[in-house]
Amino acid sequence: MKGGGIRLGSPSVTTRGMREPEMEQIGAWITEILSNIGSAEIEQRVRRQVAELAGRFPIYESRMTRGSVHAERASV
Repeated sequence: MKGGGIRLGSPSVTTRGMREPEMEQIGAWITEILSNIGSAEIEQRVRRQVAELAGRFPIYESRMTRGSVHAERASV
């Protein structure tokens, strides 16, 4: 068997509350970066856009310290 491509998981984005539109944007960024390998300008722009998106969907401190969303829900 010969593997190829990129496999992406969704748990880290769905935990933040992201849905299909955000995943489409993430896919577009990946495509843009791979289509322009070595372009510092594009890398910097995409990095800023990713940071802005992540800022709209923060990981809460309680989730990080407890290790999972399930632990947080169990304590509610």
